Amino acid sequence: MIQIIPLVRTFVNSDFSGSERNWREELSRMSIPISVKNDVLLTKTLHSLINDGRVSCELGEELHTNASLPGLTALAMMIKKSRFGDSIFFNENLHVNTTNVCTLACRFCAFRKGPRHRDAYSLTPEEFVSRIEPFEGKIDEVHAVGGLHPDWNIDHYSEIYRITKQRFPGISIKSLTAVEVKHIASKSGLGVLETLTILRDSGLDSLPGGGAEILVDTIRDRICMGKEKSSEYLEIHGIAHELGIPTNCTMLFGTIETIQDRITHLNKLREQQDSSGGFQCFVPYPFLKDNTRLPEARLASGEEVIRVISISRIMLDNIPHIKAYRMNIGDHLSTIAINSGADDIDGTVGHEEIMHVAGSTTSLNYDSYKLGNLIDSAGQNPVKRDSTYTRFEPLEIKPKREGKLLPIIGQ
Repeated sequence: MIQIIPLVRTFVNSDFSGSERNWREELSRMSIPISVKNDVLLTKTLHSLINDGRVSCELGEELHTNASLPGLTALAMMIKKSRFGDSIFFNENLHVNTTNVCTLACRFCAFRKGPRHRDAYSLTPEEFVSRIEPFEGKIDEVHAVGGLHPDWNIDHYSEIYRITKQRFPGISIKSLTAVEVKHIASKSGLGVLETLTILRDSGLDSLPGGGAEILVDTIRDRICMGKEKSSEYLEIHGIAHELGIPTNCTMLFGTIETIQDRITHLNKLREQQDSSGGFQCFVPYPFLKDNTRLPEARLASGEEVIRVISISRIMLDNIPHIKAYRMNIGDHLSTIAINSGADDIDGTVGHEEIMHVAGSTTSLNYDSYKLGNLIDSAGQNPVKRDSTYTRFEPLEIKPKREGKLLPIIGQ
């Protein structure tokens, strides 16, 4: 039996943030695993990173295609350790979806419902708050995304955020995909800048970055016709960064994209980060297939999921955190991923629909202690963080004291 107890120290803006720390210098001092040292391709990549270089798209494709998985994960783990040591981050959060009604019909989406569907729902601001109430005192973030509701403009979302902040001032609101922002702006007759300014002032703290899919428009036109263009996704996040709203960024892989498309996607994200600097974390997740959606999808194997996570850590030199999204890939792959370059395992979640409707079977019955156990079982150190990676609380795992047994008479 083990017990997890928080250490007394809570760190604010420490080296855990991964942005100020000179990770390249730290990387240059690390011992090189044999699986990296004996591989010409991986050694070339390591030297490029140490010398302030950037892994080119051509080299990224070669790594994705030809690098041995043990060597690739070892190199990604070196980079992760140079930034964060043995720390793996998580937070105490709750997912609340505002609505599953959507004017789009993306081919990969199992969540979307038409407005007359028997399972369609649209939360009022009061209903949204009521979903959070059972978790009061147990979470510090609510993650809220949904469909593109045909009737909702900025007033509905502003009221949701205003009431939520009024009722739970200590909870950070991470909400809205880029296409939701675009839809709200259009329904309200506003520009994106004005829309995000109003929503920020109403209580919006950050954007979760969902909806990137693959930032190649020929792919988007086939799997999510009607969504924002790749340039719009990046522009919306750039405007958020200018307003001081941090965001994550994502990638959905294992649909119909090629390796080249994946590398193009990663390159566009790091170029945007060079420009606006507000991406906190990259979240890659594979498409979960059933028998009705996107039958031509090239599904990612478990090995490919780990390869993508490792490649992401190697290529995204300017985005601090890489997440193993447990809700999507499950506990087993998550523990492998945090030994393959990922440094974050998401949060307690509490309630989740989008991934589970699509086929995820990951348990939702997790608190900080269970997540800490999971991280510790993978040989890493659990660190609880806040929503925006500014406060950190390491957790210490200690064996529980076993009670003394009474002596048995006759022994």
